[in-house]
Amino acid sequence: MKKKLLIVLTLIASISLNAQNNSESIVVLELFTSQGCSSCPPADRLLDNIRKSHEDENVYVLSYHVDYWNRLGWKDPFSTGSYSDYQREYATKFNSRSIYTPQLVVNGSEHFTGSNRYKANDALQKYSKSKANNTIVLNDVRKEGETIQLNYKVEGNDFSTITLALVVSERTTDVSRGENRNRVLKNTNIVANRRVESENSGKITISIPDWISKNDKLSVIAYTQDNSLKTTGAVKAEI
Repeated sequence: MKKKLLIVLTLIASISLNAQNNSESIVVLELFTSQGCSSCPPADRLLDNIRKSHEDENVYVLSYHVDYWNRLGWKDPFSTGSYSDYQREYATKFNSRSIYTPQLVVNGSEHFTGSNRYKANDALQKYSKSKANNTIVLNDVRKEGETIQLNYKVEGNDFSTITLALVVSERTTDVSRGENRNRVLKNTNIVANRRVESENSGKITISIPDWISKNDKLSVIAYTQDNSLKTTGAVKAEI
């Protein structure tokens, strides 16, 4: 009798644990920003504050530096045209005629000015109550030469793509020209490179840009999106 009771209790505990794991919430905040934009530093600071205040929660922040501000006197060293193209995908989703900075996209579901603290707090509260539909597992994440190697696996079917972003924890930059000339800017979780895959598992290589130094703290943030770009799962692995 005791043996049967132990088996039943073990099964109940297992079911409860699985239910808890499957109902975990995730919040992914993607900030489209630029060092050439005078309105962006307040949004950069807000993103950094969110990262620090929610570091023990399933809250993932990313800074995507776009390149369309580079023509105004300062070339953002972290910018790339592919991130501007990614932002245009969101513009199509949100039926926006143009793209702008600073733009904060939350869980691929809504967007607003990235320096708006009140909307950011409301979004954090809102999406912390929604559960993730996908579980992402990252294994064997390691640095090899000028690359990051890793294996990934997505559990669940409610996704179209998985983004694997190599991020730099933080950097400060002395800006000598452009709208932010003579200012020292701090950027948080800078996306240094990204891979977008459609398979539910695989082994990938992410190149490390030459502007990254040995003193930079690196990690990989992976998140899944469905056909509408809505975020369905996320995870982070330190390197």
